[in-house]
This record gives sequence, C-alpha cells and structure tokens, in this order.
Amino acid sequence: MGTIRAGIGGWTFEPWRGVFYPEKLPQAKELHFASRALTSIEINGTYYRSQTPATYAKWARDVPDGFVFSVKGPRFATNRRVLAEAGDSIKRFLDSGVTMMGDRLGPILWQFAPTKKFDAADFGAFLELLPESFDGRKLRHTVEVRHPTFKDPKFIALIRRFGVPVVYADHPTYPAIADLSGDFVYARLQKGEDEIATGYPAKDIAAWAKAAATWAEGAVPTRVAEDCVVPPPKTECRPRDVFVYFIHGGKVRAPAAAQALIELVGPADTRPHVQEKPKPSPVKKPKS
Repeated sequence: MGTIRAGIGGWTFEPWRGVFYPEKLPQAKELHFASRALTSIEINGTYYRSQTPATYAKWARDVPDGFVFSVKGPRFATNRRVLAEAGDSIKRFLDSGVTMMGDRLGPILWQFAPTKKFDAADFGAFLELLPESFDGRKLRHTVEVRHPTFKDPKFIALIRRFGVPVVYADHPTYPAIADLSGDFVYARLQKGEDEIATGYPAKDIAAWAKAAATWAEGAVPTRVAEDCVVPPPKTECRPRDVFVYFIHGGKVRAPAAAQALIELVGPADTRPHVQEKPKPSPVKKPKS
C-alpha cells in the first residue's frame, strides 16, 4: 500500500483556537502544533502571492520528519484564457524557492476556475509545461478542474499520458472525477459541517478511510466508482500514495475530521505522535 496522509487547508484560522489549538498557544507555534496532530497541510497562500526561499525553508524546519505539505500553484498560471502561455508564471513559481522544502514538499496543486472549460489542445499544452523535476528534485503535480466539460474521455487520456492525477472533489457543485492517473491520489473533501464535531458524520469518515485504503492499494473505491469517466484500465493495481484534505465546508471542524480519519487508517511511518487534543467545543463563528 501507498502512504495515506490527511490534513487541512492552511494552519491559520482564528476559530480553530480553543477548538483545535489550545487557547493560549502562540500563533507562531500553530504550524508546529498542527504538523504534529496531522500528517499533511495544503498551503493555499501560494495561490495568491509569491513566497521567498527563506519562508519555504522555515516552514520545512517547523514540521517533523515524515510530514508533507502540498502547495497550491499560483493563480497567474491557471486563471488565464490561453493555458499554453503559462510557462513564465510556472517558472517564476518554481524559482521562488518551493524546492527549499526538501522532502517536506509533496504535490503541487494547480487549481482552475469553475468557469474554465475543457479544451484538449490547450490543456495538453499546459501539462507539457509542468516539469518532472526542478533543482534536482522530482516534482508531483495534480490538477483540480471545476467545470463539467472535463468529464470527457479525452481529458482522462491526457492526464494518463502525462501521469498527472486529477483531484477527486467531494463538493456540492464541482464535478467529481474518480479516474486514476499517476502514482498518487489527491482528494479534497468539501461537504463538512461545523455543527458536527468531526465535520463529517462518523459513518462517512469511516467510509472515506476505507476509500483511502483502497486508493492506497491502487484501485478505485466502490464509493466513488460511479464518478469514473471511463472504465478503469484492466491492468494490475499499483500502490499509490494518498492525500486527503478536509477543505472549505465545515472549516472549524476540518482538523477534527482529518484526525478522525488518521485514527482509522491505521499505523504508518507518518502517523503523528499522540499529543494534547482539546475536546470538541462549541463552534466559534468567524468575526465579521
């Protein structure tokens, strides 16, 4: 089996204080705490602005061995009419120092606008621009497409040609695409609710843990099989690493959801050490 990691989007969110973080934990210690309670975090800030090599290196120093970040690529590369022209933006992002994270660097997520429709030639040109390695380090790319036109066999053929997984989205409106590609699976679970202590009901957390184990074995879980655009290839399954993030919906409870899934997927080299874990408390609504 591949390694299963579970986490959240970012680590700075005021309503998590007293729910996920201890009340008096200094903000500067939040990443240290979160990276020992979870096994991965998706960095979203890189989508909006450039970071520095020193910042990437500091983030890597703050987390323990075995912890892995995913990093969202910049919107300047994906939010454009002609994707084939994204080369300069991709290069600037890689030159900004993301590989300073070393073995803490996991997948790079390229997220596309919900209005971006599938165009086989242009999207293929974008995939051509994604380097397999940079600065001597192998890179892993994944794409999040959010328009229904991507539920097209030609799209699945493209991502399999380049070995780039498509994000599986558990979302109220975005298309769910369960076809496998590449050597890992990336799932973003976005239907959580703040009123539930673990974001998703316990039975759903258990079902996603089972799905993650099936993905790690290299197969398509029954839970998402109907979301495949084309029938799975009749080839031998191969282990895949799995990244599961609880994002957006039920954000206050996202850390608890990730911890609940980690508890169910069983021991692994990257399983976090047991530490203080505040009991679920009433939801703190974000300040307006």
